[in-house]
Amino acid sequence: MIAETNLSVKSQQIIDLEDKYGAHNYHPLPVVLERGQGVFVWDVDGKKYYDFLSAYSAVNQGHCHPKIVQTLVEQSQKLSLTSRAFHNNVLGEYEKFITGLFGFDKVLPMNTGAEAVETAIKLARKWGYEKKGVAENAAKLIVCSGNFHGRTISIVSASTDSDARKNFGPYTPGYITIPYNTIEALAEALKDTSVVGFLVEPIQGEAGVLVPNEGYLRTCSEMCKAANVLFIADEIQTGIARTGQMLACDHESVKPDMLILGKALSGGMYPVSAVLANDEVMMCIKPGQHGSTYGGNPLGCKIAITAMNVVIDERLAENSEKLGEVLRTELRAIHSERLTTVRGKGLLNAIVIKEINGITAWEVCLKLAENGLLAKPTHGDIIRFAPPLVITNEQILECASIIKKTLESFN
Repeated sequence: MIAETNLSVKSQQIIDLEDKYGAHNYHPLPVVLERGQGVFVWDVDGKKYYDFLSAYSAVNQGHCHPKIVQTLVEQSQKLSLTSRAFHNNVLGEYEKFITGLFGFDKVLPMNTGAEAVETAIKLARKWGYEKKGVAENAAKLIVCSGNFHGRTISIVSASTDSDARKNFGPYTPGYITIPYNTIEALAEALKDTSVVGFLVEPIQGEAGVLVPNEGYLRTCSEMCKAANVLFIADEIQTGIARTGQMLACDHESVKPDMLILGKALSGGMYPVSAVLANDEVMMCIKPGQHGSTYGGNPLGCKIAITAMNVVIDERLAENSEKLGEVLRTELRAIHSERLTTVRGKGLLNAIVIKEINGITAWEVCLKLAENGLLAKPTHGDIIRFAPPLVITNEQILECASIIKKTLESFN
């Protein structure tokens, strides 16, 4: 086993502060970071690491991208927040930009991913009552087992993760849960005429980067259209060039009825999320029926425009597509009895670790950190590899070498 106590006094003091004064709702690796640039982060002792988590894909553009930092500084010195009680001179510019980029009539700006998912759920229900004609308080949404859409009460009500749900009831009703990547289950659930939406991650990230069968998204979208049900794509983690296209849905040329974005929408610089839909759906919401104090604030809007332009100008989707193939090829060439599976799309990837002699994915991640690469386990035996999309071919090969060295060190 690898000791977790081999920390500097400085690092241990900081960790102890969190432990004493903070809620214990996370179990981070024992690494204390204080600086980041591009694909790298540095801890408080000056050790340099490759970041292979990217804040769960929030920093696709790399840490502290100079253009995004410049926008943050410039706009924060002019105007940061007015709330939606008044107009501001940036919101319309952002709304035109983001709707044009993704091809929707309207956007409803929010802050966090969970808020955006809640917004999509509310919109789908409102549309169901006012457009589809579902009986009052009878609307249902179809969700998939293994999903991760956030942490609010309504969202964990749709979760199958016992840690996310246990002792948080009573739960919000109105969900039908089906297996992921199973067309037949969706077909059966769509027979219920009270269903208003199918909320799905194009690739299930938190579940361990589960990539569905080719054609799954397209077929689901077509089935929803035939049943007069909204196809709602949660692209908070899979969007913004992470999987090798601007959206994971783009791999199958699928246009969702509702698109949920967050995380890398702001390059990790500021909480910005969005729900995009066409007028038939979006105009169901009237003044006073939904909103947010910070949603659509000028600082967030300016940052999001710059962050998205970085993705476009630096061709990060193309880089993700190309280097994702390189990374998976290198990982599959590793000969280790502990490494049982390599999967992913673009630069959203995962490996599955077989526990041998008490060495779990957690121990592997501790050793990876020791060797200069940061990753985090999920569901016990899965390690996600999702570096910033600004990574180079040379750096990907170096990281693959670190992973290979780490796994072989346990032999």
